[in-house]
Amino acid sequence: MTIMTNGTMTGNDAPRTAHPQLVQQAFWRKTLKRPEAGALGGAILVFVLFFVVAPPFRQVDAFTTVLYQSATIGIPAVAVSLLMIGGEFDLTAGVAVTTSSLAASMFATKVAGNMWAGIVFALLVSLAIGALNGYLLIRTRLHSFLVTLSTFLMLQGLNIALTKLVTGNVATGDISHVPGFASAHAIFASTFRIGGADVSIAILYWFLFILVATWVLLRTRFGNWIFAVGGSDESARAVGVPVRRMKIALFMLVGFSAWFLGMHMLFEYNEVQSGAGVGNELLYIAAAVVGGCLMTGGYGSAIGSGFGAFIFGMTTEGVIYADWDPDWFMFFVGATLLTATVVNTWLRLRASGGK
Repeated sequence: MTIMTNGTMTGNDAPRTAHPQLVQQAFWRKTLKRPEAGALGGAILVFVLFFVVAPPFRQVDAFTTVLYQSATIGIPAVAVSLLMIGGEFDLTAGVAVTTSSLAASMFATKVAGNMWAGIVFALLVSLAIGALNGYLLIRTRLHSFLVTLSTFLMLQGLNIALTKLVTGNVATGDISHVPGFASAHAIFASTFRIGGADVSIAILYWFLFILVATWVLLRTRFGNWIFAVGGSDESARAVGVPVRRMKIALFMLVGFSAWFLGMHMLFEYNEVQSGAGVGNELLYIAAAVVGGCLMTGGYGSAIGSGFGAFIFGMTTEGVIYADWDPDWFMFFVGATLLTATVVNTWLRLRASGGK
């Protein structure tokens, strides 16, 4: 029954307007359900902490350094987060960055005589490492921890052994004289001025990777497949998702990100230490986990990995700016990882109505 009163419709057929308080509660519940919610809160707290206790942290130059440190963690962390959402993780990402740098440097100087030939060769090597990890995972049906731990150890040994064999040293030589260096440096390691501070192009690439990965996850079929594969292989396969190809593609994506960062590091410093990169894979994984990715797969975001990398970038530089003992850095990383994981779990349970 509908009754018109002063032009207003009342009764059962009248449209219902949600109570503002209920709308606000729904908004906050939806916000807290986002994987990156806990990481955003953590990033704000860490920023405030070092802003207060470390005066150099407030300067533009110092903050661009923080962003640069975050970018060197965040570029691979974006791809690692997609892989973790897909239900796997990769322990080779750290040494693979060094492998790509070594491959580009030695191929360009010892074989091709051109820097771009070395860059393309390194890209092929990096993609092959990712494809090998995915192929071994599928063929052996082992957990990705065991598969990538094995390839991690092999790459670590190959990096040192082949570098000594080719160069006679544990590091490559200076590449600044190799043809093609100037154009490659401009693309991978140039800097520009913003507000009187030198800003590395790596920061812009990091932001770009986050945006592209977020679009892929939320707006494309490939992104839906990533979540489906991470949720359940069997269920994803039942609805037509090419699970095997997806896993190989995700590992290759990690290989691509390792190559990209490897090229930046190569042209930033012009030479490579063959033992570098060991342990960085844990930072990439930690950034993804702090950003809300579950170790079991099927949940996470690329934006969250960005917040996670930013937290570690702030911690790395903040410890120095605050004049604290840098030996405590890894302690702070571990404490941050544990705290963020607990907070993310708590927020997710509260948002879903659990306890």
